[in-house]
Amino acid sequence: MEYNVTYANFEKEVMQETKPVLVDFWATWCGPCRMLAPVLAKIAEENPDIKVCKVNVDEERELAMQFNVTSIPTVLCVKNGEVTGRSVGFVPAQKLLELAK
Repeated sequence: MEYNVTYANFEKEVMQETKPVLVDFWATWCGPCRMLAPVLAKIAEENPDIKVCKVNVDEERELAMQFNVTSIPTVLCVKNGEVTGRSVGFVPAQKLLELAK
């Protein structure tokens, strides 16, 4: 399952989560973001030990700025409230899984 995250629920859904969280910063107009979406959906479906969250940068500019997201797609890995990894651009699922492990 993927979660759409906003500034209002980011703390609860991402920072307070006990399992690793992959946070996808994306936009509807972004081609590489659309290519990455099914990869993240598959990760979410096949890995119940990893939470996948999506942040629309057009709607949540403040979050994008807070995490220094300057190009998309950017995927952050958050563990126990700390950003432990970052991936920019389209990458294969294995790279994202390695971030989360």
